[in-house]
Amino acid sequence: MKRRIQLINSYTFLFPSLFLTLALGIYPIIWALRYMFFDYQGYGTPKYIGLGNFARLFRDQEYWDSVSNTFIYAGGKILITIPVSLILAVILNRAIKGRGFLRAVYFMPTIISSSVMAIVFFSIFNSFNGMLNQFLIRFGLNPLDWLGSKHAMLTVIITAVWGAIGNYMLLFIAGLQGIPEDIYESASLDGANAVQKFWYITIPMLGRVLQMIVMLAIITALKGYESIMVLTEGGPFGTTNVMYLYVYKLFFPVPSETTTVQQIGYGSAVGFTTAIIVGAITGLYFYLSKKLDQE
Repeated sequence: MKRRIQLINSYTFLFPSLFLTLALGIYPIIWALRYMFFDYQGYGTPKYIGLGNFARLFRDQEYWDSVSNTFIYAGGKILITIPVSLILAVILNRAIKGRGFLRAVYFMPTIISSSVMAIVFFSIFNSFNGMLNQFLIRFGLNPLDWLGSKHAMLTVIITAVWGAIGNYMLLFIAGLQGIPEDIYESASLDGANAVQKFWYITIPMLGRVLQMIVMLAIITALKGYESIMVLTEGGPFGTTNVMYLYVYKLFFPVPSETTTVQQIGYGSAVGFTTAIIVGAITGLYFYLSKKLDQE
């Protein structure tokens, strides 16, 4: 009887989480996936078309351009974020004055909504009255169209880097605090300088943590689109249109776009394919990192 009461109490505590997972996580996925094989615009009767949506997908140049843009965006974000986060973690792991305050400052962007963060950067990079262009004009330089030209991708990458550095910095700090000080002291006695300690001690000892952080960075970068939606809406001319933003526009058409018809069937097929691409890249990285560990 006592065991039965314990089970009832356990399931009672688990029920809210299980219900929310099923209602807001699993059910929406199943609901969307069932329309992959239908022509459905959100109203009327869905029309079964078999693999028609996937055939359309492979001919959809706009989608494959968004895949290329995603790789550029993700690559730029990761190549900047990881080294900068690691350097900040090494600096702020030392016994310097005000390191607690500095850690909080760098971590602060992580707890800010992506949309709010994008609005802040929109006021900075705005082509007409943005703070950055006002700064350039004050020094006699020509203002730039940060959000409507070839600089747009760089702008969204900078925004993404600013929002991600603090999170990975704290993870690196946690990893650094697990490295024994005796190793550094022994290296100092052997005549190793700061660069040699960093390269031959810090990096190898952070191997596991670094693998986890890079995997998280890859997944987050490939799935990111919120700040891009606020800053550029995928423009100019689709140069910042990434995969998940393209999927979002199919389910929730943007009024300023040419196509304003909701496309749930085709969007489901595109979303499924996008998830496969992200999963394949993550799996490949996991396989390669595991293979390097074994070697």
